[in-house]
Amino acid sequence: MARNNRWWRRGHLGSDTDRATFRALHQASLASPALRLGLNPDSAGRAAPHLRSLLGTPALALTDTATALAWDGLGHHHQDEAGAIAAEMIEGEEGSADHVATRTIDRDRLSCKAPGCEVRSGVVSPLVVEDRVLGTVQAFSPIPTAGLVRATEEVAQWVSGQLELAELDASRNRAIEAEVRALRAQISPHFIYNSLGAIASFVRTDPDRARELLLEFADFTRYSFRRHGEYTTLAEELRSIERYLLLEQARFGDRLQVTLNVAPEVLPVVVPFLCIQPLVENAVRHGLEGNQTGHLRIAAHDRGHECVVEVEDDGSGEEPERVRRALAGDAELDSVGLGNVDGRLRAAFGDDYGLVVETAPGAGTRVVVRVPKFAPGVSAG
Repeated sequence: MARNNRWWRRGHLGSDTDRATFRALHQASLASPALRLGLNPDSAGRAAPHLRSLLGTPALALTDTATALAWDGLGHHHQDEAGAIAAEMIEGEEGSADHVATRTIDRDRLSCKAPGCEVRSGVVSPLVVEDRVLGTVQAFSPIPTAGLVRATEEVAQWVSGQLELAELDASRNRAIEAEVRALRAQISPHFIYNSLGAIASFVRTDPDRARELLLEFADFTRYSFRRHGEYTTLAEELRSIERYLLLEQARFGDRLQVTLNVAPEVLPVVVPFLCIQPLVENAVRHGLEGNQTGHLRIAAHDRGHECVVEVEDDGSGEEPERVRRALAGDAELDSVGLGNVDGRLRAAFGDDYGLVVETAPGAGTRVVVRVPKFAPGVSAG
């Protein structure tokens, strides 16, 4: 097909308006990652140059409610004034945004003896999240214009939106941390006591094995109670699971039989911390419940752009309705945190990646976990 329209021509970037729009969007995209970390000196320092480029002013300041966090451009000797201007603007409003509006400042407020200083007037616009003023954007120029007032106000609203997303991210992270703490608290005290009891039983009869088991126990608890990282690799999660199973086999001996089948290609895949281990704990408990022996199978497969992990036992099984309620968050039925794991998988990767549980009374249980090999914003901490 012939391409006669001019916009198909190589090197043609559209009209002046198109190019200006592209530049504005580009500068906004450069400022966004820093602002999504919240309002602080580091994020403000990284965002300020892009915001100044967006507004095309000689100087720009970002402040909190009383302090200049960053200054970019000419007239650095005015930086301390920026914090004072913010404090004056917000003073008496008790952090509420109800009466704090964009305003201009003139030469009387920006008295300057520096020859040729272009910071002679400015526009100050509040940064508002919900009904709280967090700080200000201050754009400085030789002469104030109505266009600069409007542009600064629009930029401040956009920055406020990024800061609100940052607070939502922080709130989400706090919720996830609380969920992980809750999951740690659900690690059975009986497992800890029984593991130490099993280790003690080998102290006299097999000291070398007792020493090895004690080291495995220490490594298991160190991993389970670590305080950093929302995510881990499948390799690290499986390594902790192996320690857990060694301790359980020390208790149960030949009663607990384990089969592992893991594709090496999926070991680096990033998963939420403690997302497989609770499934294994549940399988061990149900696999031996009422049985002389229990067989546990753990498999991890490479499925193109996804990794599929299966945890299966041949134990007593469960009523599907009870499992459904546990996944829905019924704490009385969810002693090992299945709902916690399901929720964190969905939060990390989307609703297509929750737990799939196949079970019935007397038929054992199979839990399937699908995770993408790569997901934006997900990396091992």
